[in-house]
Amino acid sequence: MCYHLSLFHEMRQLEQRFGAGFDSPQQFAPAYHKAAFGSPAHPVITDSEPDRIRMFEWGLVPGWVRDEGKAGQIRKGTYNAKAETVFDKPSFRSPIMAKRCLVLADGFFEWHHSGGRKYPYYIRLKGGEPFAFAGIWDEWAHGDRTTGTFSIITTEANPMLARIHNTKKRMPVILRRDQERRWLERGLEREQIGAMLKPHDDNEMESHPVSGMVSSRGHRDGPELIAPFEYKELKETQRMLF
Repeated sequence: MCYHLSLFHEMRQLEQRFGAGFDSPQQFAPAYHKAAFGSPAHPVITDSEPDRIRMFEWGLVPGWVRDEGKAGQIRKGTYNAKAETVFDKPSFRSPIMAKRCLVLADGFFEWHHSGGRKYPYYIRLKGGEPFAFAGIWDEWAHGDRTTGTFSIITTEANPMLARIHNTKKRMPVILRRDQERRWLERGLEREQIGAMLKPHDDNEMESHPVSGMVSSRGHRDGPELIAPFEYKELKETQRMLF
């Protein structure tokens, strides 16, 4: 699962890192926390325009959908797409073969269950640099508008994420830097695509607990949302698991 992420790097840093320019710079705002619920606009790079960073809405709506009510229902189940079923699900099987994208991020959040409570963790690559989730996209026409939408692909958790996300034991697919342009290549076979849908090496990742503010509605966005936070009751768990 991946319903919460961060992308607080500035526009110029992202353009330099990914070798692409923002198509609608006025629509982008850095964020220390962004949740899928509500289908916010978020930066992606599509295989159709690999030199542009576009703002698409989170929650894929297939191009064959015409009714807005139906679109809203579908979105609730398409914030993520499972690597194990992405080639078979009706909403995903066409995009995974022909409409892949990079979903830009610099971290994400998952919740650890312990003693009947949930504790948020922030996870990122060591060094904190931006990276790309493996994504799929589509466009749907409604009225006189066409909206780009996307899903983040998830896979089984690596050992570190299995300890953190200890109920679902899932994680988003983080592409290695040398895989990013490969992911956007046209004409790949199913086996070539599937080979990239693997858990990221946890030796290249780091994590820490963060304040429960990230779970609260109406919180203000800011660096305090990703700052390390100590839960006294988690100290022993931290020592044993990490």
